[in-house]
Amino acid sequence: MKPSGLNVLVIDENRIRAAIIEEGLREAGYEKVAVIDVMHGLARRIADLNPDVIVIDLENPNRDMLESMFQLSRAVKRPIAMFVDRSDEASIEAAVEAGVSAYIVDGLKQERVRPILKMAISRFNAFSRLNRELEETRGELENRKVIDRAKGLLMRSRGLSEEDAYALLRRTAMNQNRKIVEIAQSLVTASSLLDPGGTQ
Repeated sequence: MKPSGLNVLVIDENRIRAAIIEEGLREAGYEKVAVIDVMHGLARRIADLNPDVIVIDLENPNRDMLESMFQLSRAVKRPIAMFVDRSDEASIEAAVEAGVSAYIVDGLKQERVRPILKMAISRFNAFSRLNRELEETRGELENRKVIDRAKGLLMRSRGLSEEDAYALLRRTAMNQNRKIVEIAQSLVTASSLLDPGGTQ
């Protein structure tokens, strides 16, 4: 996406510095720039503005300010480039854990803005993709466990082989126009209701 198409939000309590950053972003080709210089109600205002990327500039952040910004980062699920003048190892680690896409020490310089924002967006997208894949894999594993438990129930109660138990689950799912995992979950749930100690 071209810089001119991105909605950029600048968060900086220092109004003069925020105006300088805004001007720098516009000169770098970012046309849609909004500025928030009051920290009260920040999450709601971010939701209202719905930016594509957030630039946070903190001159000398204290521990509480950093922690509140890291909480914000976890909540808004947007690429965030955070600029600080000074930092320590613990703050950098906390920023990474919070999902800050770019954590830049030594302040914000105009010539670095564009590549840093591009990198922040790329990192955020890659991280989001990995998270999605991880959730899908977890879901597939959970589904497999449920199906295996249902097969085990059918094998015990009806004397079926594993292959026949799976075929019965599949046939039932097709007949009811449902997913195999839904049939398996129904069977496991029914079994636990009928015999609470028997499905473990």
